[in-house]
Amino acid sequence: MSGAPLVGITSYLEQAAWGVWQQPAALIPQLYVDAVTAAGAVPVLLPPQPVRGLACGLLDRLDGLVLAGGPDVAPDRYDTEPDPHTGAPHRERDAWEFELLRAALAADLPVLGVCRGMQVLNVALGGDLVQHLPDRIGEQGHQVAPATFNRRPVRVSRGSRLGAILGERTEVLCYHHQAVDRIGAGLRPVAWSADGTVEALELPGARFALGVQWHPEADPADPRLFRSFVDTLTGTSGLRGTSTNTLEEKSA
Repeated sequence: MSGAPLVGITSYLEQAAWGVWQQPAALIPQLYVDAVTAAGAVPVLLPPQPVRGLACGLLDRLDGLVLAGGPDVAPDRYDTEPDPHTGAPHRERDAWEFELLRAALAADLPVLGVCRGMQVLNVALGGDLVQHLPDRIGEQGHQVAPATFNRRPVRVSRGSRLGAILGERTEVLCYHHQAVDRIGAGLRPVAWSADGTVEALELPGARFALGVQWHPEADPADPRLFRSFVDTLTGTSGLRGTSTNTLEEKSA
């Protein structure tokens, strides 16, 4: 894979156990690493850093940035009191990812946000979040059980970048109890669940700045999104092959 683009993937910082050890660890599900590798890039883990001001120099060495899924964004990032259902804040990770994202957007470095990553994108540009989606929509279909992805259909905007990649209807694997509410400045909603939940955001005019509320890394049978992202880094077409995961149009 000589000469392949380097893609930074943000990571958790958690207490973890392996072998005889139990201590703080920077980690990421292997699914992200596999998805980036299968798309033709070299993954680089980006653990949260306590020192501010590192992002610009670091991003100079990378070709793209993946904001991975993870814990809830701290509500004070969007000037809101925490809901009882909102998880404990991970302030070091929040600070690190917001710094990385802002530097990446300023440099027009391609960005793919996954689940929490899409929410970081929205909040960083002035948007806010629904802190507990079941309270808004009255059901738990976006997060049916702990550690269980749920496959759901989404509708994608015709003419969007995401629509060119996935088609106008597709099925996705979701696992989230929060969602975007007020949309951040300049962002465009481009995918929705049947209940109206925004499932994807794009930043028009950017080289590649796209967030999805679902988990494409968990669906290796459908590599189109990661392939399109990496193809942007290499300057090749974002559409390798044909759409294989679209749904038949159904009447309402």
